[in-house]
Amino acid sequence: MRTRLSTEQRREQLLAIGAGLFAKRPYDEVWIEEVAEIAQVSRGLLYHYFPTKKDFFAEIVRGQRDQLLAMSEPDPALPVAEQLRAGLDVYLEFARTHPDGYRIVHRAMGGDDVEIRQIREAGMVANASRILDAVSLLTTVTDTTRLAVRGWLAFVAAMILDWLDQPKVTQEELRDLCVRTLFAAVDVTP
Repeated sequence: MRTRLSTEQRREQLLAIGAGLFAKRPYDEVWIEEVAEIAQVSRGLLYHYFPTKKDFFAEIVRGQRDQLLAMSEPDPALPVAEQLRAGLDVYLEFARTHPDGYRIVHRAMGGDDVEIRQIREAGMVANASRILDAVSLLTTVTDTTRLAVRGWLAFVAAMILDWLDQPKVTQEELRDLCVRTLFAAVDVTP
């Protein structure tokens, strides 16, 4: 029997179902019909909320990105190294407890799709800005520093994905490796 939900509850239900499916299977192997069937709604209702499959997927990627950014907001009262550790702890804990959501954001089919690339890039820019703001308290930020931070963000995303697939080190060991790598990349001692 279909449960009656408010508009926002139904939308969130559809996004949650989609997030689970897209995290486990490639974009081309997820069918809107399957999402509608799991939610016990018509395909037309799903298209009422999201006009296309791409729009549905983009909203899932955007939502997961925004959730991570909100959860990892830095505390400026902490020393820089502690801000970084705290932010990484949030990302690692999110990845550990929401592996589907983390994989969606970082394995999104962004290569060919401009909107998905823009969503991912906005997340990268927000994180780079946060880190550069913190690093600027320790050293002068140069173009080299900016490049190092962007490279480090890609490194961290790849490391977390690998850790999710093959967790051979503890969460704390991975966090500490990432912290050391950033400070080495920007050539500062915390």
